[in-house]
Amino acid sequence: MPELPEVETIKRQLNNLIVGKKIKKIEIRLPKIVQLMTPIKFKSLFQGTTIKKVSRRGKVLIISLNNNYSLVIHLKLTGQIIFIPPRDINQKIDKHTHLIYYFNDNSRFIHNDIRQFGYVRPIKTNELDEYFVGQNFGPEPLEKDFTLKEFIELLKHKPNQKIKPLLIDQTFISGIGNIYSQEICFCAKILPTRLVKTLADKDVKNIYKRLKQILKNSIKYRGTSSDTYLDAQGKRGDYVPRLKVYGREGKKCFRCGGMIKKITLAGRGTSYCPSCQR
Repeated sequence: MPELPEVETIKRQLNNLIVGKKIKKIEIRLPKIVQLMTPIKFKSLFQGTTIKKVSRRGKVLIISLNNNYSLVIHLKLTGQIIFIPPRDINQKIDKHTHLIYYFNDNSRFIHNDIRQFGYVRPIKTNELDEYFVGQNFGPEPLEKDFTLKEFIELLKHKPNQKIKPLLIDQTFISGIGNIYSQEICFCAKILPTRLVKTLADKDVKNIYKRLKQILKNSIKYRGTSSDTYLDAQGKRGDYVPRLKVYGREGKKCFRCGGMIKKITLAGRGTSYCPSCQR
């Protein structure tokens, strides 16, 4: 599933690619991808509107339009949001393309989804804050107000939780998923199974530092394409060669030479080094 760095990458690209463009036509190939209203109403509301800005909340993409509505898009496991420029007007549309926005300049914006778990929810822009409060999203880890002090305070309320499953709990912190939680634990030299109450102050500081560092670094390299993720220009992210444990079970640890092991933790595959993570 695309996590914070992948969705942030798409957000930044789309702000350069589609803001100011007018939607000429919308083609809905999979009706269930549009939630909260019928395809007919969706088309009538958004055909003829102009893109104002693109933002993000956790793993969710938000496209705001000039009619006081925003499109809240969750890519889930296999979703892709790709911009097709006018020069590629004859590019063949994939069978997994379920929603197409046609712009006045002959460019397109498509929503692909192989597994069909993703969705688009139209929400009134002035009701977005209320909507996300209802979704119970945790704080944004890359915001300036997400300080070490706040992180420590959040952990105080979860003493008996294992650290890795807690990091991917979207009500605890928004945007971190299975890939980056494993990388954070490895780089902080912390076992993913450690209970919060066993973490020393230096451990907490290290987790906080690595969390910020890894997310920022992945954004720099346009995210991780370990599966189906593509950025808004249809390109794979470049962070895979920089992964330390994710997908490396049975291989030698880059840090100590030990063997990377994989376990199932809270229903998710989790790789770690039993030799240097404590």
